[in-house]
Amino acid sequence: MSPESPIHTQITETSVEYLRSLLKDLAYVREAHPITLSNSEPPPDIAIARLPRNNYYQRHPYPEDIFLLIEIANTTLVYDLGEKKQAYAKAKILEYWVVDVENRQIYVFRHPQADNYQSEVIFRQGKINPLAFPDISVSVSSFFAEN
Repeated sequence: MSPESPIHTQITETSVEYLRSLLKDLAYVREAHPITLSNSEPPPDIAIARLPRNNYYQRHPYPEDIFLLIEIANTTLVYDLGEKKQAYAKAKILEYWVVDVENRQIYVFRHPQADNYQSEVIFRQGKINPLAFPDISVSVSSFFAEN
C-alpha cells in the first residue's frame, strides 16, 4: 500500500472532527481503524459505529454495529467504487460513502443487496442526511474545506 498523501490525511482528519461534532453522543466516529467482516478486517478511512465505545475493547465493530462507512478517494477511486463497494455491500453495510477528492463529489450508496447497493446518488453540493440519522445534515462542502 502506498503512503497516504497529505490531502488524504487532511480531508480525513477534518471530516472526522466535523462528523464527531455533528454526531456527538449519537455514534462513535472512528478514523482508519479495522472493522470485522466475514473474511477480512479492512480499516475504512471513517467508520460511524454504534455506542458505547467500550463494546470495542475486545473486538472491532461488526457490520451490524456500523451505521456508515466512508472512504476518502484521492488515488483509490476505482478500488473504492469497485472491490470495496462490493465487499461492503456483501457484508450488508447499510450505507457507504466515497468522497471523490478530484471531482469534489460524494457517492452515496444505500440498501445493500448481494454484492451491490440498490441506491446510488452523487452529491456535488448541498447536504446529506445519513439513513441512521435523518435529522442530521452533513454538508458536502465540509469534506472539501481547505481551511
